[in-house]
Amino acid sequence: MAKTALIIGGTGQIGWAAAEALTRAGWDVTAAHRGANGPPPDLQARVVTVDRDDTAALADAARGHDLVVDTVAFTPDHGRQLLQLDVGSLVVISTAAVYRGSNGSYLDIATDESSFPDYPVPIDEDWPTVDNEEATYSPLKAALERVLLAGELPVSILRAGAIHGPHSPGLREWYYIKRALDGRRRCVLAWDGAGRFHHSSTFNLAALVVACADSPGSRVLNAVDDEARTDAQIAQTIFEVMEHQAEIVTFSGPPRDNVGASPWAVAKPFVLSMAKASREVGYQPVVSYREAVQRDIEWALSTLRDPRHAGQSWQEIFPGMLAFGAAGWFDYPAEDQFAG
Repeated sequence: MAKTALIIGGTGQIGWAAAEALTRAGWDVTAAHRGANGPPPDLQARVVTVDRDDTAALADAARGHDLVVDTVAFTPDHGRQLLQLDVGSLVVISTAAVYRGSNGSYLDIATDESSFPDYPVPIDEDWPTVDNEEATYSPLKAALERVLLAGELPVSILRAGAIHGPHSPGLREWYYIKRALDGRRRCVLAWDGAGRFHHSSTFNLAALVVACADSPGSRVLNAVDDEARTDAQIAQTIFEVMEHQAEIVTFSGPPRDNVGASPWAVAKPFVLSMAKASREVGYQPVVSYREAVQRDIEWALSTLRDPRHAGQSWQEIFPGMLAFGAAGWFDYPAEDQFAG
């Protein structure tokens, strides 16, 4: 009999990829979601509607499963909720944003070069994490991790980077995809185009989920791609995949009036090690960045061209992008004026 898995947040970008990978590995998968949006048509899983704030309903849905994958856990209360479940093991998606810089800073509070966290290159899982009472993203995720690790259920905590993949609500690669679609022949980047903010393909993240599912235990693992491309390299890769030629113009220092402010425009490198994942659960990436971004682009273009979206703007088709600041990504007149 196949092992069974329940994915909380199972219709989102990570849930979709995890369901596909687990199904391919022989698991019987159920995707749980709140019902706010319909599941992707290509989701390979049974779908159930569960409000995770209803602990009793979640416990009923999870009971007896060999594995629960939680893609949306955010607070210590979510951790305590998961530890009550009658299941074999857990895989919980966390974030690399929990790491605290040697200067005491962390990503939530970074506003400029001086406040950006100082990290080693690469960061391994033993590096200190945020430990304060602020009810913001990084501290809450770090507190969630501590709750889970203090419990008795086997739990693999996966610290993801800048997630990208099909069905993404905030596909950062859109910064360059749209420039290619618009025929832009010049792209301006801050920090000399050398910003490195480690990316995580959902395909590789899903492969790590499967590796942890097959070897239950309590552990914390980084969950990023096997390389951390620079801002300029990401731009070049996307332009090449889209067969678009553009000059990449760079300048030193931070963005100027939002010019050069790509999603990877960071003052200092944020790069993670995957050595522990390889060593402890035998993880190997299943796609290169180029392969992954090609799938991202194919999904984005097919979504744009879907007849159901005829007449809609990209903001209407990808509303989640706006939460990532995408409304300010395409000030072409300002770029042209800056680059001369």
